[in-house]
Amino acid sequence: MKKDLVIIGGGPAGLAAAVAAKENGVEDLVIIERDARLGGILNQCIHNGFGLHTFQEELTGPEYAERYIEKVLELEIPCKLNTMVIDLTQVPECKPAGDECREDTLPAGGNTVAGGGSKAGAQAGSKLVTVMNRQEGLYTIEAKAVILAMGCRERSRGALNIPGYRPAGIYSAGTAQRYVNMEGRMPGREIVILGSGDIGLIMARRMTLEGAKVKLVAELMPYSGGLKRNIVQCLDDFDIPLKLSHTVVDIKGKERVEAVVVAQVDESSRPIPGTEEEVTCDTLLLSCGLIPENELSGNLGVEMNPATNGPKVNESLETDRQGVFACGNVLHVHDLVDYVSEESAQAGRCAAAYLQGRLEKAGREIPIRAVSGVRYTVPASLDPHRMGETQVVRFRVGSVYKDAAIEVSFNGKVVSSRKKKALAPGEMEQVILKKSELEQFEGLQEITFSVRQA
Repeated sequence: MKKDLVIIGGGPAGLAAAVAAKENGVEDLVIIERDARLGGILNQCIHNGFGLHTFQEELTGPEYAERYIEKVLELEIPCKLNTMVIDLTQVPECKPAGDECREDTLPAGGNTVAGGGSKAGAQAGSKLVTVMNRQEGLYTIEAKAVILAMGCRERSRGALNIPGYRPAGIYSAGTAQRYVNMEGRMPGREIVILGSGDIGLIMARRMTLEGAKVKLVAELMPYSGGLKRNIVQCLDDFDIPLKLSHTVVDIKGKERVEAVVVAQVDESSRPIPGTEEEVTCDTLLLSCGLIPENELSGNLGVEMNPATNGPKVNESLETDRQGVFACGNVLHVHDLVDYVSEESAQAGRCAAAYLQGRLEKAGREIPIRAVSGVRYTVPASLDPHRMGETQVVRFRVGSVYKDAAIEVSFNGKVVSSRKKKALAPGEMEQVILKKSELEQFEGLQEITFSVRQA
């Protein structure tokens, strides 16, 4: 089977990318989604607050997803549901020039391509997407371009090194959200939440509304990892205490969680002896960060950004593998789905331009450096010649700042400074660069983003 474009993931990123690609002239495309329906994580986010930027109205998660699903159906974009992508490789370019690609130079994993033939007959540079489902079994799609839109997953207890037994009653916040919102099941009645990410904050409110008692939210860092509005609406409005610089150091109970021990931590995140407090509960929810799903990206050998655990991309959201684009939470964790849709639509338009020969090869890629308080930027580089009239650069800071300024420098010279009353890691920031300003700056070699404390 051959396709011009394969979109891996049918969540908000994949849907927006597919719609934009189809509207920009890509006819031969397919969305591959491992779940039984499109929409991704939005299907279990029944709270409102979505769509204010995209649709200028407040929607729930399922309502937001439905808007894009309707567009996909209207445009007759093919979707393969209940289908898992298990491998992603690329047919190597022929070397030396003029030689045919030999079968022994192809990626490991077999040579069968769906519809007959072998990988040896695949075009050099094409992407081989190996998928599996119950109806068609295991087969490979040969794609000219791929958009990575796999989303992210929650950090598990195993990654947190919490001692104790493994009793019932320990859930990730996202799992608890699915149980309550989609399956009508309550994880427990007395809740402690570890981590103050947005899902954990939202679940503190949700569990309270369902009649549970949320004892407290403990956060390892000296600041919350969630949006300020969620702290106010989900904790403050329900008198749920938030303990910063605290963590769970022990879990009591063998068959079921009976209590957890919470302790204060020092500047090195180590528990301070003598500060332990035992809190009785029957459920511990973990909201300790999200990790982009990039196993497939790693299989392909895409260059990754250690700060985001996502691919490094340029102004076209293209990775260092030509014809492979990334968007949404697989690229970096967003705080608003509206930004995911905006970014993913750009990936879809750029993929269309690539397939139609309108996306020029990168020429002079100028790196964008994150320094002095800025953790990362997306994109990580740009080519002024290829970019549009403006380029949105999104980033997060590494700490909490008050009365600070975001500075952008060209070759070390500050060209813009924007004052901010408050900056926090939980709030994504953005700066818009203008093509005209980049082209007018002679000898531009490097762009830096930094935070200057007033």
